[in-house]
Amino acid sequence: MENESQDLPCLIFCQQHLTQTNSISQNTSEQSLSIHPSISVLKTAESSLRQSLPEEGLGIVKTTNHLLEEISPALNRASLSPNYYGFVTGGVSPAARVADTIVSFYDQNVQVHLPNETIATTVEDRALLLLLDLFHLEKEAWPYRIFTTGATSSNTLGLACGREYVVNEALNRRQKDEPVDTSDEIPATVGNIGLLAACRTAGIENVQILTTMPHSSLKKAASVTGFGRYSVWDVGKSDNLIAFNFSKMQAMLGLGLTASIVVVSCGEVNTGFFATHSFQEFQALREICNHYGAWLHVDAAFGLFARLLDKSAGFTSIAHGAQGLELADSITGDAHKLLNVPYDCGFFFCRHANLAQQVFQNPNAAYLNTGSTGPETIQSPLNIGIENSRRFRGLPVYATLMAYGRRGYTEMLQRQITLARRIAFYLFDHELFELLPGSLKNWHEIEQDIFIIVLFRAKDDSFNNSLISRINSTSRIHVSGTMWLDRPATRIAIANWQADPERDIKVVQSVIEDVVLDWQK
Repeated sequence: MENESQDLPCLIFCQQHLTQTNSISQNTSEQSLSIHPSISVLKTAESSLRQSLPEEGLGIVKTTNHLLEEISPALNRASLSPNYYGFVTGGVSPAARVADTIVSFYDQNVQVHLPNETIATTVEDRALLLLLDLFHLEKEAWPYRIFTTGATSSNTLGLACGREYVVNEALNRRQKDEPVDTSDEIPATVGNIGLLAACRTAGIENVQILTTMPHSSLKKAASVTGFGRYSVWDVGKSDNLIAFNFSKMQAMLGLGLTASIVVVSCGEVNTGFFATHSFQEFQALREICNHYGAWLHVDAAFGLFARLLDKSAGFTSIAHGAQGLELADSITGDAHKLLNVPYDCGFFFCRHANLAQQVFQNPNAAYLNTGSTGPETIQSPLNIGIENSRRFRGLPVYATLMAYGRRGYTEMLQRQITLARRIAFYLFDHELFELLPGSLKNWHEIEQDIFIIVLFRAKDDSFNNSLISRINSTSRIHVSGTMWLDRPATRIAIANWQADPERDIKVVQSVIEDVVLDWQK
């Protein structure tokens, strides 16, 4: 195996090549920048992949050339392009890219807090504290904080902690009604004896998750945590699907032998809309959960960033959608969305530090014990999260927050929202398209309610069925498909740090007009 002195020049060469590629992408005119590789490039790259393991190895130089010259051209430019509007994913800010190179080079173990050996876990905790600061959340109120792979794993953490909490609450209530000496017994928590045994001990026959317009990851998390996908109940209003029907929700919370977790959709994936619209509304939700002993979790993968807009003129309505989140028990956030750091990076905040240890503690592993104790000690991530091994995700977050600060991210978000609204205005006025949802009746409502997502469809069914493939085949912009009220719809999600309303609205309009002309031929 070649030594480090040979490896470093190749690393530098690779970084220079990728930096040059990114520079070309940013400076290339919108008309010529292609988001997707051509079919011929994909086939060439696939044919270059080795069929068998080389006995002696190619060496670092030949392998680097193989990666850069044969494989890299076949990767899409979703992250590099400001006009990728498919999944709600940002790009990678320049500061985050630099930090991510350092992450790979030093390859830190951040799952055990070893303050006398590396600063890695201290950097990660500081990055999490900076995120709390960015979102105007009090640091002292969120002692349990951790980086994850993304919103799916963060939602899994939220349900796992909620599971522990609601079963504990039921156990406490039963102990008051039927006192039993349990001093010599193992605590009957889910983490200790399992979900079925803990529920049986607590007198629970069912655990339900009440929400509105949930993201698919919530149902996946429900399956992983043992509740099941069909434990997720939508309690939205019939005339406003994202808003809670409080009467329906309270009726379900009052069911006997049932424990409950309530999940707030803060930034729904198809519309970007919010389940609550004021501090008072969220406070009412908190009080209801307190009354019934329910856990209150917020899925705010990208909606959490609306808290940057509190004092921003023109964005007040959006800011109201994220008010009151500080009253929740736990919050899911995604950093590889609007924070624009590399895949994979999410984060999770929780008020209840004790629950983390109950659920995620590694038992009987003396070699993982750091010997550090006390309230100020940073908790080893492996004892408060799912993974026992992962990369140094926090460094790109720290770097990008340091580089651009609160103002930089606020201005970035304002550009993204402004572009989304300009696209919505254009589609609203277009005779061939229908802006969704139908509740958007005029420009004023668009200016109030559109966040970073624009949902629409073609009025002609045949055109609508081919609209997404027609748009994406141009490779100048990329959109995603979804369903809205049982009909196909097209979604534009704006999350890249390079968003420029003046430039990008012209690109979007040009592509759509070309697609319309092609369809009308």
